[in-house]
Amino acid sequence: MNRASLDKRPTDVARMFDDVAARYDITNDVMSMGQDRRWRGQVLAAVDPQPGEVILDIAAGTGTSSEPLEAAGAKVVPGDFSLGMLKVGKKRRRDLGFTAADAMRLPFGDNTFDAVTMSFGLRNVEDPVQALAEFHRVTKSGGRVVICEFSTPTNPVFRKVYSEYLMGALPRIAKPIGSNAESYVYLAESIQAWPDQQGMAANLQRAGWDDVEWRNLTGGIVALHRGRKG
Repeated sequence: MNRASLDKRPTDVARMFDDVAARYDITNDVMSMGQDRRWRGQVLAAVDPQPGEVILDIAAGTGTSSEPLEAAGAKVVPGDFSLGMLKVGKKRRRDLGFTAADAMRLPFGDNTFDAVTMSFGLRNVEDPVQALAEFHRVTKSGGRVVICEFSTPTNPVFRKVYSEYLMGALPRIAKPIGSNAESYVYLAESIQAWPDQQGMAANLQRAGWDDVEWRNLTGGIVALHRGRKG
């Protein structure tokens, strides 16, 4: 693994997402073979948004993950540190309150949200535990967090095949779609360097979350973690 490509400053990562923002959603759909839509459905069920609730969708990108929450009747705040993503999202949905937000230093008061959710963004944060602690701070007592992130496939044979796909095929697929292939090399490496399911659960507990549990999706390619603020 090329460690240099993982040692990116937060501004470098933000710029990387700015560069791929215009084609981000279609690239993800192609590279996941449509699984990203299924994963978003599982996130929606785990968050279980109720009418009138206030939900922070951090690393919301262009707002694709925020739309189902809003459609369920919740008030959604889509936040992201990539201004490029926010601009694309605002063009798509001018009615949503897109907000520039750093996951480690959220611009919101204590006990603001009924739920916080983050999909495929935590591994891009410089200090994930600090971000999870920030999510805890801005969540109301009794509120919940739902984190959807790439994880470790449970089958060893499948894990090897998946690793080879990430490092070999993923950047090649991204290039003809029009996305920055180098950015997807970084994303592939960040996925491989990410903690497994138990490691992610431990990080949530360190950040103060109670009743932490997880569920594997697509054989553990993705894990859905959930916690509650006591």
